[in-house]
Amino acid sequence: MQGEHEVVVLRLGHRPGRDNRMTTHVGLTARALGADRVVIAGEASDPKATVEEVVDRFGGPFAVEVTDGHRRLLREWEGSVVHLTMYGLPLQEVEGEVRAAHETGPLVVVVGSEKVPFDVYEAADFNVGVTNQPHSEVAGLAVFLDRLFEGRELDREWTDASHRVVPKATGKLVEPVDE
Repeated sequence: MQGEHEVVVLRLGHRPGRDNRMTTHVGLTARALGADRVVIAGEASDPKATVEEVVDRFGGPFAVEVTDGHRRLLREWEGSVVHLTMYGLPLQEVEGEVRAAHETGPLVVVVGSEKVPFDVYEAADFNVGVTNQPHSEVAGLAVFLDRLFEGRELDREWTDASHRVVPKATGKLVEPVDE
């Protein structure tokens, strides 16, 4: 089920044991910066559980799913497909088109790892480069989501949280949410 203006991050190429931390960070970044859910293609029970624990503690809405592969999701997707790749067109040149596509329907944002199959490049409506230099897929996702939402995601309100971070100039404070 997909919503009209939903943003879904599809994490490709998860290698159990090797990519747990990176996949977890993709999910956490997707949640924190405005996506509605993350779908992890591959066996990823540890990252799924970690992201779900963060959602339980700090709020949502945000969903985490695990799927065997990416092809069915991309084939059946009823919206635009954005593939983040250093080989894509510069984000600053296509962000207006991507934003317009999101205003008319849902987006799936594909975040790969080591080697992305060519069918993903072909399925994408937009192959987008957040710089054309090697860097972290987490950094690319963060910059992309910030550009997509034009900074509005930074003021997002969270629901169903058991705890909240209290902003402070110095130090750390996490407190239970008053019911």
